[in-house]
Amino acid sequence: MDINFNKNEDHNKLLLSDLKQRFAKVKIGGGEKRIEKLHAEGKMTARERIDYLLDAKAKNIEIGAFVGDEMYKEHGGCPSGGVIIKVGYIKGKQCIVVANDATVKAGAWFPITGKKNLRAQEIAMENRLPIIYLVDSAGVYLPLQDEIFPDKEHFGRIFRNNAIMSSMGISQIAAVMGSCVAGGAYLPIMSDEAMIVDKTGSIFLAGSYLVKAAIGENIDNETLGGATTHCEISGVTDYKAKDDADALNRIKSIVGKIGDYEKAGFNRATPQKPALDEKEIYGILPKARTEQYDMIEIIKRLVDNSEMDMYKEDYGKSIITSYARIDGWAVGIVANQRIVSKTKKGEIQFGGVIYSDSADKATRFIANCNQKKIPLVFVQDVTGFMVGSKSEHGGIIKDGAKMVNAVSNSVVPKFTVIVGNSYGAGNYAMCGKAYDPRLIVAWPSAELAVMGGTQAAKVLAQIEASSLKAKGETVNEKVEQELFDKIKTRYDAQVSPYYAAARLWTDAIIDPLETRTWISMGIEAANHAPIEKKFNLGVIQV
Repeated sequence: MDINFNKNEDHNKLLLSDLKQRFAKVKIGGGEKRIEKLHAEGKMTARERIDYLLDAKAKNIEIGAFVGDEMYKEHGGCPSGGVIIKVGYIKGKQCIVVANDATVKAGAWFPITGKKNLRAQEIAMENRLPIIYLVDSAGVYLPLQDEIFPDKEHFGRIFRNNAIMSSMGISQIAAVMGSCVAGGAYLPIMSDEAMIVDKTGSIFLAGSYLVKAAIGENIDNETLGGATTHCEISGVTDYKAKDDADALNRIKSIVGKIGDYEKAGFNRATPQKPALDEKEIYGILPKARTEQYDMIEIIKRLVDNSEMDMYKEDYGKSIITSYARIDGWAVGIVANQRIVSKTKKGEIQFGGVIYSDSADKATRFIANCNQKKIPLVFVQDVTGFMVGSKSEHGGIIKDGAKMVNAVSNSVVPKFTVIVGNSYGAGNYAMCGKAYDPRLIVAWPSAELAVMGGTQAAKVLAQIEASSLKAKGETVNEKVEQELFDKIKTRYDAQVSPYYAAARLWTDAIIDPLETRTWISMGIEAANHAPIEKKFNLGVIQV
């Protein structure tokens, strides 16, 4: 191994160490004292509930662990958006579990909480996965009610999705393990089956204080909406549980009796590990985002037996298109190549840039995968489409539009892994969040933005300097450098993968070695949902 490999390895392992430290902090939610308070009440934490529910030795993946990161500081923060979401297995059946974290503002819903819950339901609907709700929430966080209550993608959409999923035949099971108030009370009752934990669970549209204020009735919360009331008088809930463990055991029993599902039929062979050492990814991926490296060497350490069947290998070299297998599943891989190469005409193609021939190749390959019913995996390290008169005259916009069209209309499941840059229209063409990937993850080395921090800071600094000059202020080299440094610092914070993950632009930041698990579990989930549409590119300019 050369010295650059060692430097890259050190850098990427430091990024991974930072990821683990950040996640360890996120896992304690609202803090140790609030966890102790829950335990004193005889309750498990959200993470403890999920761990108890999921099959112990089976793999699972967490959606949106860093949601809310560095957000809502003036409100005390909202770690993980106040809700934990995992895809895992219950009695061998793949499910998605949503658990309110009562250590974070008593499980109250912030705006980002609503977005994260809707993402969980989207995953359930796209893949027709059973969804389990572990409810322990004080309802909408009132200081921010205007950002969570009335709009299309706000709180009310949750209950609309409950109804839609029910009509689709997707199993929904809810356990009320704490507070369940106001509009939130509809979520468990719109599920197929609902249970409530005695003495700690409660369901009502208005609590005792509000009832007293509204109609003058004196009543305690337990009599108003406790387990006995709803299991023996109102009939709102179906089962009474004596404690958290009893409720979770009931869920296991119910899920264990769910029948088999109709499969989409994606091809799977016996899984094999990569022949090349996966850990070498840390040394191959460069420290500097501008450096060249061979993306093929990354992919070979992600796919079964390190085998790739390259499609149009010598054409459009700035994009790699290849058939392969990941954990046995057949996949079509579309990846950006970071090596500077030459065409047969002797033209130089810069790495990470999408050219007309590359876009054309990718469009053809995506169409082939749709015809063969092969899931697509996009591996992003892209700076955008090639610019300049030669590219414009050659029809780069037309060829780029064809690729975007193919990605948009693809009917096979898509998965996106951001390993490096994800800039500008390249993010779109390579199946960014707006293009409905079933799952989208980032490595700690990822950056998401319209353009890189240095380029953006130069442009913005020039604009600001011109504005100052127009006002008659003196702008010398020192002032220009100060403007650049200030803007770049702010911009770099916004291109961070944690900034993106906090806003759910990605589902997770993961260790590169977890990539195979995410893709495999994602395709297994997608296999629950037979493809009902035909691939059709619509009207495109050829």
